[in-house]
Amino acid sequence: MEVPGADEDPGANPRRGQRRDLWSAVAAVTAITLPTFLVGTLAVQIRSSLHFDPVDLGIVVACSYAASAIFAIPSGNMAEQFSGLRMLRYAALVSAVALLLIATLVQSWPELAVALVVAGAASSAGQTAANLFLSRRIDAGRQGLAFGIKQASVPLASLLGGVSVPVIALTIGWRWAFVISAVIALASLLLLPHPRLSVAAQRAAAAVRPRHEPSLPLVALALGFGLTLTACSSLGTFLVLSSVAEGMGRAEAGLVAALASAGAIGVRILVGFLADRRQGRHLVFVVFMMVIGAVGFSLMAFGFALRSPALFVPGAVVAFAIGWGWNGLFNFAVVRTHPRGPARATGITQTGGRLGSVIGPLVFGLLVVRVGYTGAWAVAGGEMLLGAGMMLVARRLLVKRIAAGQP
Repeated sequence: MEVPGADEDPGANPRRGQRRDLWSAVAAVTAITLPTFLVGTLAVQIRSSLHFDPVDLGIVVACSYAASAIFAIPSGNMAEQFSGLRMLRYAALVSAVALLLIATLVQSWPELAVALVVAGAASSAGQTAANLFLSRRIDAGRQGLAFGIKQASVPLASLLGGVSVPVIALTIGWRWAFVISAVIALASLLLLPHPRLSVAAQRAAAAVRPRHEPSLPLVALALGFGLTLTACSSLGTFLVLSSVAEGMGRAEAGLVAALASAGAIGVRILVGFLADRRQGRHLVFVVFMMVIGAVGFSLMAFGFALRSPALFVPGAVVAFAIGWGWNGLFNFAVVRTHPRGPARATGITQTGGRLGSVIGPLVFGLLVVRVGYTGAWAVAGGEMLLGAGMMLVARRLLVKRIAAGQP
C-alpha cells in the first residue's frame, strides 16, 4: 500500500538510491539553468546576429530573472503540493522547449527576452523543486554535500556556456549550442526517477503537513540574497563581454568564464562537504565568502582600469568561485532551519535572489554605458558588501527565533 509522502521519504531511500537521486537532480538543474547562462557567455556572437547593446542584454537577462522571481513562491507551494520530483521533471521539459525556441525561432532581442521568460519560470520551479526533492531523499548528515553539489550545477552551466564559445559558437554557430543544450535537458528526464505517488495521493500527503513558516527571518534572508545577487547576476551576464572589452579574444574570454565556473564548482562542493562536519554558524561563513567576493570584484575593476589580465582574471575567479560559491551552503541553512516547508522557505528566499538578478544586469548595463566596466565592477563589489551586512541582520533574527523556541 502506498504511504502518503513516501514519494519523498528519505527513510525508504537506500544509499545507492540517494546517489542516483542526487546526480539526476544535478543533471536536471544544470539543464534548467543553461538558457540564461548561454545567453551571457554567447552574448558576443548572439549580439552580432540579433543586434543589441549592453543595455538590451541587461533587459533580456532581467526578463528571465523577473519571471523566476514572480514564479518562485508559487513554484515552492506547487512543489510541496505535487512533489519536488514531479515539478523538477516539468521544469526540465519546459527548459528544453525554451532552448529549442531560441535555437530555431528567435530573430530579435525582444523575442529572445520572451524565450528567456519561459526559461526563467522553469529555472525557478526547478530550483525549489530540487531543494525539496533533496531534503526529503538525502540523509540529513549528507545534505550539506548534496546541496553543494546541486548548486554546483549553476557554475557548471556557466562552464558549459564558456566552453561552448570556442567549441561550438565559433565553429558551427551559436544556435547549435542551444540545440545541444535542449538535448541535454531532455536527456535529464531519462535520469530522473518516476514519481511513485499519484498527484491526488501526493496532495493528500501535503495537506496534513503544517504550512506555517515564520516570515520575518525569511524576508531578511531574501533581502540579503537579493542584494548579493545583484552583483553575481551581473558577473554571469557580463563577464565575457567585459573580458573582450578588456582586450582578450573571444575564445580567451569564453575560457575565462569556464575557468571561473570551474573554480565555483569546486568551492561549492567543498563548502557543502565541510557543512556536514560543523554545527551551525553556516550563515556566518556565507558572509565571510561574500566579503572575499567583494575583493574579487575590486580586483576586476582595477584590472580593467589598468588593462591588466593579471588582476582581472584572478579577480573574476575569486568573485565567481568564492563570492558566488556560497549558494549551496545558503540553501542548506534555509532548509535545515525550516524543515516544515523547505520548498516554500527557499521559494521566499529565491524571490529575493531573483529580484536582485533582475535589477543587477539592468543597473550594470546602464553603468557600463555611463561609467564603463571599471565603475560597474566597483559598484558590484559594493552591492556584495551590502548583501553581506543584510545577511548578518537576517542571521540575528533567525537565531532569536530559534532561541525563543518558535517553530
